[in-house]
Amino acid sequence: MTHLENISKDNPQLKQRLLADGRASLYLEYYLGRESEPVLNELGDQVLYQSGKMAGTPMYRVKHIRRKESLNLYLIAKPKNPIERADNKETLRLAKKIRQEREQELLESTEGYRLKKDRQVNFLDYFQTYINNYTKKDIRMVQIALQRFKDFLNDTQEYKRFSTCIKPEQLNKDMMLAFAEYLQSRSKGEGAKSIFQRFKKVVKYAIEHDVMIKNPCAGVVIKVDDQILTKDVLSMEEIQTLIATRDPKQNHEIRRAFIFCLYAGLRFCDVKDLTFTNVDYSNRLLKFEQNKTKGHSANSGVIIPLNDALLELIGKPTEQQNNDSNIFTLPSYEMCLKSVKRWVKKAGINKHISWHCARHSFAVNILNNGANIKTVASLLGHSGLKHTEKYTRAVDKLKEDAINSLPTFNISNI
Repeated sequence: MTHLENISKDNPQLKQRLLADGRASLYLEYYLGRESEPVLNELGDQVLYQSGKMAGTPMYRVKHIRRKESLNLYLIAKPKNPIERADNKETLRLAKKIRQEREQELLESTEGYRLKKDRQVNFLDYFQTYINNYTKKDIRMVQIALQRFKDFLNDTQEYKRFSTCIKPEQLNKDMMLAFAEYLQSRSKGEGAKSIFQRFKKVVKYAIEHDVMIKNPCAGVVIKVDDQILTKDVLSMEEIQTLIATRDPKQNHEIRRAFIFCLYAGLRFCDVKDLTFTNVDYSNRLLKFEQNKTKGHSANSGVIIPLNDALLELIGKPTEQQNNDSNIFTLPSYEMCLKSVKRWVKKAGINKHISWHCARHSFAVNILNNGANIKTVASLLGHSGLKHTEKYTRAVDKLKEDAINSLPTFNISNI
């Protein structure tokens, strides 16, 4: 059932439509005037007035012309707590700002004049509303992008005055250059580049919806050598030490999943979504589509052979489960990461290990054990060898370090 409710009396009007999932989708409805069209009978002939002063003249009906535009913004139809009500309030405020912009554009095109621009949107609030309505798998990186931008404003004396409120037009290229440098000072390797890409995505969205006029990020890029592995990896000896380290308080599901990633090379976003339907027990294979490339790559599917240890780690559905049940029941990424860090520290391993380090460790260790680069690329789900080559360079560096670790000798004694 579709429910329409007017939120304003202007042109365009801001309206909402109730969705099946309990949200209300916000959209604009433009009134573009009216036109007359002849009334026709079943034979297609024009109907004439039969009596009165109009007798014998053609009948016309008035047709009102309207157009709809989705804003991709959503309200919670029945908010249950102050946070949800606050989110609704902010989303509605943003939608009204966009409606005002659209009205201004309509007046310019139809009436030939332009109202004074009202750009009182707080870009930080706009960014948060964007996140509230974001449904893709990389939402955590988008959240990090907003937090890093807030940190940058707060930590940079020149921009500290914008730490709680900054208008879209106050973002400029000099600020973006400084923000890019700040990101590189905070993150290793591709981290800064990934965060800046999400930030630019929000800026692009704001431009497309007329919240911003110019793109302050134009020409600002973060370049990294993606052929260098900057994150720490666990050696096979360290992995065995980690497995041997137990803590009664440790979440057993996190432990199982991390060990599985160390021996199968999966990303966190993939291992948390694995179900028993992904396991071909008879052929001892794991088959799944990578969340990172699903929908925009022909090479998103991955097939990984399973040995006895991996099959035992996976297990089979219990009486309370079925084939669609998750293999690993994991909490949030943040909780999983904290658990892994505590585990690594308890094992006495002095390395900065994130969940993604399990994937890197898998690649480096199987290359060290003689696997060729094409095999590793296939197991990791890489479409080419470009992203896999950094692991061969990491292996070469490990070999060099191993040779350099040998005690020196005096050549004159030989």
